[in-house]
Amino acid sequence: MTNTTDNPLFYQTNSVTPMVSRARGIYIWDDSDKEYIDAASGAIICNIGHGDEKILEAVNEQAKSTFFTYRTQFENRPAVDLASKIVAHSPPLLDKVFYVSGGSEAVESAIKLARSYFYSRGEGSRHLLISRAPSYHGSTLGALSCTSYAPLEMPYRPLLKSPPKIPAPYCYRCQYGLTYPECEVACAMALETTIREQGEENVAGFIAEPIGGASTGALVPPEEYFGIIREICDKYGILLILDEVMTGFGRTGKLFASEHWNLEPDIVALSKGMASGYYPLGAIISRNSIVESVLDGGGFPHGHTYAGNPMACAVGLAVLNRILDDQLVANSAAMGTRLLDGLHRLAKDYPVIGQVRGRGLLTALEFVEDRATAAPFANEKDVGNLMTREAFQRGLIIYPRRSINGIAGDHTLIAPPLITTAPQIDEILNRLDDTLKSVSRTLASPANNGR
Repeated sequence: MTNTTDNPLFYQTNSVTPMVSRARGIYIWDDSDKEYIDAASGAIICNIGHGDEKILEAVNEQAKSTFFTYRTQFENRPAVDLASKIVAHSPPLLDKVFYVSGGSEAVESAIKLARSYFYSRGEGSRHLLISRAPSYHGSTLGALSCTSYAPLEMPYRPLLKSPPKIPAPYCYRCQYGLTYPECEVACAMALETTIREQGEENVAGFIAEPIGGASTGALVPPEEYFGIIREICDKYGILLILDEVMTGFGRTGKLFASEHWNLEPDIVALSKGMASGYYPLGAIISRNSIVESVLDGGGFPHGHTYAGNPMACAVGLAVLNRILDDQLVANSAAMGTRLLDGLHRLAKDYPVIGQVRGRGLLTALEFVEDRATAAPFANEKDVGNLMTREAFQRGLIIYPRRSINGIAGDHTLIAPPLITTAPQIDEILNRLDDTLKSVSRTLASPANNGR
């Protein structure tokens, strides 16, 4: 285990973690040679798994040329080729790519591009980005302003702009107390109400994850949700920005999650699976009409030193080729079905599971104390983290969060790499079963119940 007194690093907490030794496929080993199944793909990033030989070959080949050039001085072939391939496989009308190094940077860039677009058109009052609650869009200040997850925001609220937010399509805990479909998708209609309240002349766009990530645990909206959202955006002339940082590149059983609804966004933020953890890389893709207006209006005053880095783009191109050539999107869909079926079987055996949700290999379990009322566990029971610790002891890595705006409730993401096989899905389910047995016993014990 890492000794915190000897380790000069610090992260979010003072927790102690094992030292990694090596990783291959969906497995990671620590320095005691204990094996773990990476059923969280790191932070839902390692879409093609660990130690892929094709990626190592791409790194070695690019290293013979150059690791770095600056975008205002030279163009580089990997950046152009990757952008062309992304455009070729993106939703319709998205034909311009702007590179960054990660998800938060991608969201920041999308926000600034939306603002620059309206500024270039002489609509300088349009500056508000409406988002959802709960939501997560990143940790930099602009992205954090669009986020609604209390523990991440609270210390920094004096520094943040606070754009308006509408309820996420969280039917399991509807903020209106309604039931789908009788609700008539009130959470989507809330966008129009909010635009009117803020004044349409002040609103630049709406940003959302097509399928929820960490903050809402693989939350899939009602089928008509995004159709309504798109119509409202068109009606008021605002941009639809999709945060596909977690859902892109095959994670949900489609190359991009927007494909589940044939959705045509205006700007999309990408990262995570784009380079699958092999190199820092992200991007936004945009409609050319938006980019042309910005560039003709004086340019896009934004950028990062590593944008379009040739090594990052060489890795990204190799990752995308691996996903497409080896049909990993189809495997994500098929293995996702197998995983969801298994999670539903576990839910029948364990009343602590309130809901199973997700698509492809982005799935989640939400835990409840009372399934009939969906009452969450008390925070002090810390069920999501308890599940994660117990799973880790059994060599299974999952990803916990609090479901109710980060304040209460518990869920864990189960999101293994897209290369996962049927026997490996079954082993993940077996280890989850053992974990749930242990956690259920702990929660049922008199000491845990305070009796």
